[in-house]
Amino acid sequence: MAAEVSALGLDIGRKRIGIAGCDRTGLVAAGLMTLERQSFTQVVEVLAQLIEERRVEVLVVGLPLTMAGEEGFQAKQVRRLAHRLAQALQRPVIYVDERLTSLEAEALIRDQGGSLRQDKGLVDRKAAAIILQRWLDERRRTEQDGIF
Repeated sequence: MAAEVSALGLDIGRKRIGIAGCDRTGLVAAGLMTLERQSFTQVVEVLAQLIEERRVEVLVVGLPLTMAGEEGFQAKQVRRLAHRLAQALQRPVIYVDERLTSLEAEALIRDQGGSLRQDKGLVDRKAAAIILQRWLDERRRTEQDGIF
């Protein structure tokens, strides 16, 4: 049986941060909220509250690699912010390749009959959930293989 875990998935963008959480079993990720970025302090305050409420142990951050799998400017920006968040929130950060998660999130929204125009943050929340779910699934596979 897999060890319980509480994590937040973060899809960090220039204007918004999509935030997802998981149940303690680490089976299912779901979008929680989209945070309109105003300041570093504001982001820390919101995440600190979620961390306390949900007893979060780890932050899972989507890393926007290029299609060639390399870290470009945006990935470096995300790493820089994630590192600052890890220090401020005293939580480890795990990076997950987030290539195409926004397109996947948009497709899911359309398939469920949702509108991308009504809620710009919906894509960010869904992408954060996809990022977190990828990590949860990999973690479970690794545990089953006896590696984790």
